[in-house]
Amino acid sequence: MLLTLLSSFFSDFFNIRFLDVLDILLVAFILYRLYFLIRGTGAMYIFLGIITLYLVWWLVRFFEMELLTEILGQFMSVGVLALIIVFQPEIRKFLLMIGTRSIINKGSKSFIRKFWNFDDQLNLNISPIVNACETFSQNKTGALIVITKENHLEYYLETGEILDAKVSKALLENIFYLNNPLHDGAVIITNNKIAAARCVLPVSESRSLPANLGLRHRAALGITEYSDAIAIVVSEQTGKISYCKEGEIHKNIKPVELKEFLAKEFLN
Repeated sequence: MLLTLLSSFFSDFFNIRFLDVLDILLVAFILYRLYFLIRGTGAMYIFLGIITLYLVWWLVRFFEMELLTEILGQFMSVGVLALIIVFQPEIRKFLLMIGTRSIINKGSKSFIRKFWNFDDQLNLNISPIVNACETFSQNKTGALIVITKENHLEYYLETGEILDAKVSKALLENIFYLNNPLHDGAVIITNNKIAAARCVLPVSESRSLPANLGLRHRAALGITEYSDAIAIVVSEQTGKISYCKEGEIHKNIKPVELKEFLAKEFLN
């Protein structure tokens, strides 16, 4: 009996196709990316709970415990719908990650981007933004600037005051002046214009952020988790400049480094 099982196992093992290996690698990659998205958040514990529930269901089926199998089977039958509801933010981030790394988004001179008119926006006027951030850093003035790409963040524009003004250092300094009623919130720049100020952004729930970073940094990280925008933050306490992209924060950036980054992101 044992020899028969071993013979069957090795026979199946040596008949593994290339597509079987590829299938396993793709599943492993998807699980790794899902783990990367939910690590440090409350969703991680929900994910572990679902895996535990599935393993218990598999065990009771194996031991033919009919009552538990029937009860747990009811949960498994609606498992996909439950996952969509519970992990809606993470699924959105995952799909956004796939979209921003797809062939459509590879390079500003991509044929597909040109065909679909994805590059019709004006080149960003970088200097006023960088110069304003340098002044904010020297004066320790808190600031949060969001620069959109494909997603123009219409929903978040509606939470603030619509300006539709030319990007200028003077205007940015006036907006974030401490006694200005527009200073509390984010400025959103779209198509080389200051579209709105005092905008309310989603706050990241990531637990990997240091405790000394406040709501500005969490909001900057949050908007880049849910969109392809770039967010720039100047700390009110330290005056240090940071930028966020694709749910990752880069801290203690010098003005010249910020200028190089923005040029790479927004100049064709």
